[in-house]
Amino acid sequence: MSAQENNQQLLHLVFGGELDDISNVCFKDLKDLDIVGIYPSYAEAHVAWKAKAQGTVDNAMMRYFIVHMHRLLDPETEGK
Repeated sequence: MSAQENNQQLLHLVFGGELDDISNVCFKDLKDLDIVGIYPSYAEAHVAWKAKAQGTVDNAMMRYFIVHMHRLLDPETEGK
């Protein structure tokens, strides 16, 4: 049975911004972070992440990330 069939929300945050240096995850300006949204599954978050990442492909300093919020809220969901 999948997590969605179990009515569990496995929340994922998609966000991004311009980095100071591509070798580190240090944003140029935190005020300019792009909060794309919060999604109930990794699959939906991945679709949003991919669209944003592809939309900013011309800017090598832009990076988008998926944060597994459910792991922060309940670390025991890691193995489920």
